[in-house]
Amino acid sequence: MERAQKSEAIEVLKGVFENAGAVVVTHYMGMTVKQTEDLRGRLRAEGATFKVVKNTLAQKALNGADGGALDLFKGPVAIAYGPDPVSAAKVSTQYAKENDKFIIIGAMMGPQILDAAGVDALAKLPSLDQLRAKIIGVLQAPATKVAAVIQAPAAQLARVLNAYATKDAA
Repeated sequence: MERAQKSEAIEVLKGVFENAGAVVVTHYMGMTVKQTEDLRGRLRAEGATFKVVKNTLAQKALNGADGGALDLFKGPVAIAYGPDPVSAAKVSTQYAKENDKFIIIGAMMGPQILDAAGVDALAKLPSLDQLRAKIIGVLQAPATKVAAVIQAPAAQLARVLNAYATKDAA
């Protein structure tokens, strides 16, 4: 890899580390190409990405980070990341349960470093889209109830008039 390619790769990794909701660091040793492509497809469906990284480039991209982040990058390492902090953790954790060759080392969420148990706990949280849907549901519920209360007297009046009309017709 040429010097220009290395500096470009470092800049890309800096952008990933700064902009991703969470970066899950994994070991992938022993996985087949088909397994790796399966994992990439699952992550892509959730809006996340899986990328094999060189440790030295990742450590240079993390220049100035505390030692905990640098300790994650030892051995054959790949990262899973996405804009949503939960999506990459959720898919990675599920895949690690299915494939014993895929091992989660930890994760980085901004300045915070998580171990494998922390990633598992993160994966159990609802995704950003699920949280948004819950908030919208909570906000819409009062409006729906107000509309039902306002509409109820008119509906009752219509039922009473209908009852009188059917009584007279009989």
